[in-house]
Amino acid sequence: MVSHASAAAASEPMMDLNTTPLIDIMLVLLIMFIITIPPQSHAVKLDLPIGKRDLQPDPLRNKVVVTQAGRLLFNGAAVTAPELTTLFERMAQLPSQPELQLQPAPAAPYGAVDEVLVRAKRAELTRLGFVGNEAYQRF
Repeated sequence: MVSHASAAAASEPMMDLNTTPLIDIMLVLLIMFIITIPPQSHAVKLDLPIGKRDLQPDPLRNKVVVTQAGRLLFNGAAVTAPELTTLFERMAQLPSQPELQLQPAPAAPYGAVDEVLVRAKRAELTRLGFVGNEAYQRF
């Protein structure tokens, strides 16, 4: 037997609002909003002046390293190929030509090493030597 009060309550319309679809739509919109926001960067963009470096060759010996990535280091400072040419020309103009030591990395690109040799020859450098070969000796 069903009581009369519970039967009356079951036949009345439901007065609560179903918020599940509303929450689903709000979550989808929130995710879309988060995806479309551009990422915030905390970097401060400055246009700094580029100073002219005044690299001078050592009067006794200078070392050129060709890295595995093909970058050039002149006495430990990164240089470009035109800067290296300028340094070679300065070396050739010294009263006593300094020794140029070339040290290519084990996996340095051959083209970069060859370019250093060509630039040294064009600058008429005659005192050139390879260094670091002892690292490749087999015992």
